[in-house]
Amino acid sequence: MSSDVERPVTARTSERGAATRAALLQAAREVFVSKGFAEAGVTDVVSRADASVGSLYHHFSGKADLYLTLFEEFQAKQSRRTKQAVREARAEGENDPMRVFLRAARAYLDGCLEDRELAALFLRGDGPPGFEVVMRDRLRKWAELNATLFENEDALVVVVTGALAAAVNEVVRTGDRRLADDVLAIMGRIRPAASATGPVSG
Repeated sequence: MSSDVERPVTARTSERGAATRAALLQAAREVFVSKGFAEAGVTDVVSRADASVGSLYHHFSGKADLYLTLFEEFQAKQSRRTKQAVREARAEGENDPMRVFLRAARAYLDGCLEDRELAALFLRGDGPPGFEVVMRDRLRKWAELNATLFENEDALVVVVTGALAAAVNEVVRTGDRRLADDVLAIMGRIRPAASATGPVSG
């Protein structure tokens, strides 16, 4: 008997379901990128995925769920990239918070350039209702992560988080890797206010 025949029906069904889900996400990505979220329709997605409307609603609650799933998967991938960059920096003995931050920022920007179409989709403001709240929440969490690097340096956290968010927007818009390099080089010269001004004399 072939291995396919011997395998449990539930395993084959599960694999088929996973393949359908992946095809629907890929189709949604292509449709959202080409048409925008507002103009895209469920029928466009299922047609491109060669799936049924029923199968889409089996895996997702609708168009907005497809979009948010793409966003969460993109962010999870970016999070893995930046955490890996931080681990590597620390494994090499790097303990300067700014240099560690810049390694993570470089990884994030590289990810945006590598998957530029998807990054641009999320940045252009054409998402489901309430997506701007999701983006604000993501930026807040980003700032909290940066705060763990720059202890007791609230102003520095605001500056580097804001600067990197602006850099991401511009780099994704232009696709200019040299701009990313230049932005990170400038950010690398930023130092906490106390070390920049030195001790205040009495």
